[in-house]
Amino acid sequence: MQTNRHLIALDLDGTLLTDKKEISPKTKQAVLRAMDEGHIVVIATGRPHRASIGYYKTLGLTTPMVNFNGALIHHPNDKKWDALHSPMSIRTAHKIIGTCYELNVRNILAEVMDDVYLDQYDQAIIDIFHMSQNDPPFTIGSLRNKLTEDPTSILIHPKDEHISTLRKNLDDFHADLIEHRNWGAPWNIIEIVRKGMNKAVGLQKIAHYFHIPTDRIIAFGDEDNDLEMIDYAGVGVAMANAIDELKSISKYVTDSNEENGIANFLQTYLKLG
Repeated sequence: MQTNRHLIALDLDGTLLTDKKEISPKTKQAVLRAMDEGHIVVIATGRPHRASIGYYKTLGLTTPMVNFNGALIHHPNDKKWDALHSPMSIRTAHKIIGTCYELNVRNILAEVMDDVYLDQYDQAIIDIFHMSQNDPPFTIGSLRNKLTEDPTSILIHPKDEHISTLRKNLDDFHADLIEHRNWGAPWNIIEIVRKGMNKAVGLQKIAHYFHIPTDRIIAFGDEDNDLEMIDYAGVGVAMANAIDELKSISKYVTDSNEENGIANFLQTYLKLG
């Protein structure tokens, strides 16, 4: 049994998951071995609960989870756990939606926990966000009218020529209330959550819960929504396929998500048997 147990935070897309959105057998085996030796494994993702719970179950996790880049920190198996849901205000959301209408963006999607609101019908987007038959149906129609609750996140699908204009508008008029990030190709989605929300916020709360010091937090990531988490963790690890900015602030760079990067690092760093 590992006497100095670590908290291991796993981003999903581009990190734990292969490009086929699967957990490789080698990576799964290494993660399970780490858990067997007493280490604590958590998922920290930009995805909502419904789009990550399947991987949580695949790994047999019994820990809290960070969703929506920190806007939702909860425990899927323990409703008494002190969950933290931090949506943005409906007033701010409607202002952003108004700007999107003025720019005639392709589409806007809002999420209130696991409920999804889609401004315009788009089967391709529905296919991405509707994870299983158990998901609640989408509410489709003008978000100006349909969205009446504080949203956990807003996703904007702008026309390519409007991305920089829209992000500048968000900086100029809403920077004190929201955080926004770009998903990048092929979708170029702009994701918006409440100001101050990021994966590090979730990781800090979970580390405090388990009494794990920062120097024993291992975090893996690949994109700009992992920056705060990788910087916060004592052992921040960027994947080989990560963006350059993340690599520049990480303590380590491991192999890519297609090359079992998480497994290779954990086996070496934790001396897994």
